[in-house]
Amino acid sequence: MTHTWHVTINLFDTDDLKADGVVTKAHAVLTTSAGTTLNGYGRARRAPGDPDVPEIGEELASARALRDVADRLLKATSDDISQLEHHEVHLPQ
Repeated sequence: MTHTWHVTINLFDTDDLKADGVVTKAHAVLTTSAGTTLNGYGRARRAPGDPDVPEIGEELASARALRDVADRLLKATSDDISQLEHHEVHLPQ
């Protein structure tokens, strides 16, 4: 049996006066075949003196959002195992 999970990443660029540059934010959503969703968030900042290469900010923000999803998925998995085993379980990152 094959299960397919989907990940969607939405990217947003904003001028951030506090950060003194352009901030790219990423929102990643993992949807499992059972319909469960996990959200992850990441951001990257381009300083005013940095070259204007939007793909770099998008890659970095996306990578951070995906890492956030992965950390949340590990936590959810350890919580599920803990419930089954009736003791706390920590999975290594």
